Amino acid sequence: MVDGAVGTGAAAAGGEPESSDSLRTFGAVVQALREHAGLSREEFGDLVGLSKHSVASVELGRRMPDPTFSERSEPVLGNTGALRKAARHLARQPGLAAWFRRWAQLETTAITLYTYECRLVPGLLQTEAYARTLFTNQLPPLSDEQIEAQWAARAERQQLLRERPNTAFAFVLEEHLFRRRTGGAEVTRNLIDHVLEIAELRNVEIQIMPTVRETHAGLDGPMQLLETPENKWFAYCEGQRGGLLISDGKEVSVLQRRYARMLAQALTVEDSVSLLQRMRGEL
Repeated sequence: MVDGAVGTGAAAAGGEPESSDSLRTFGAVVQALREHAGLSREEFGDLVGLSKHSVASVELGRRMPDPTFSERSEPVLGNTGALRKAARHLARQPGLAAWFRRWAQLETTAITLYTYECRLVPGLLQTEAYARTLFTNQLPPLSDEQIEAQWAARAERQQLLRERPNTAFAFVLEEHLFRRRTGGAEVTRNLIDHVLEIAELRNVEIQIMPTVRETHAGLDGPMQLLETPENKWFAYCEGQRGGLLISDGKEVSVLQRRYARMLAQALTVEDSVSLLQRMRGEL
């Protein structure tokens, strides 16, 4: 279960998605206050630091607002206190496991986000066909409703890459993630095309870790690192049945040093693009 995909059954404690009623209710409150203030979504977004698309996602109950949303919005919307009170009831986000939601909230305001992955292509870079291949092969099996909720949540997260052009995204990905051909040759071709397209964004850097590599600083497993607008660093590590959010500065520092070493061990951005293009041609 990578990138916070939810599981099924009692063993996936806290992983089941809840009803999105609380999100829709909160979004309706936001919309009502915004319209009462005479603001368009774009105008309101400019005042609170969000795109109009992000505002729409919050108002429609598709996106969990970040922890500071209410505090930023209250002065703009009349300081009624309604948003602060409504935000207390926002405990869960459909399609995301309970242990991933805090990290997903931090992602929405991060100014730096680093990812190393050795198991599969991370959620922010996945195509729908690739993601659905993962969901449909999940054990225990997922229902159609759970699969749809997971893809909706993942597609929503992927908007961060384009909605936050001032956020620096960096990925170190193992070569074998593409060699495996998860979902088949056609799915892999489209996946590589998609990753190459994302790599063209100015705020995104993608580096491939070659399969043949005598030294490797990431052998302990995948990791994510992010920096908040307050320049506070967090780390996140995920296993098969849960995830760990790390805020301790000493622990985060260890992972930062390992990630920095991997950047030097991986192929350059230019060589990584060339390798992806060669792998695409081999399919």
